[in-house]
Amino acid sequence: MAEYERSRTMPAAPEAVFDQACDLDRLDSWLPRDLHVHPDDPPAVSVHEDTTGQDAAGLVRVQKDQMRMEWGTRSDGRYAGWLQVAGIGRASQVTVHLSFFEGSHPPEDRTLDDRLEKSLDRLAEQVRLHTDTAG
Repeated sequence: MAEYERSRTMPAAPEAVFDQACDLDRLDSWLPRDLHVHPDDPPAVSVHEDTTGQDAAGLVRVQKDQMRMEWGTRSDGRYAGWLQVAGIGRASQVTVHLSFFEGSHPPEDRTLDDRLEKSLDRLAEQVRLHTDTAG
């Protein structure tokens, strides 16, 4: 099993960050550019990966009361992850965790670390744009 985790502090209320991160219709705005999530019948989603051209059945569960989103593959259990938002003063800490289980083929460590960093950058930008527009 391989696990990866990254955190980022964002200067916005946790609710604003969570709302941007967990909007199933807007996940493409911050996920890696080659992943596209389409809600089916929630919690079911379809995930298309441009690099492989493959589609996968997945599940996404959003727990707003815990400011947590969890996801994973539906049929083969080879991949799972979660996002957690926590308030720290007047800011928020966002943590993204990925787990690749036996039989899966995760990207190289450096590639995955870079994708996590860029995804958190895009999420921070979406939050900034939303809070600038709302405020």
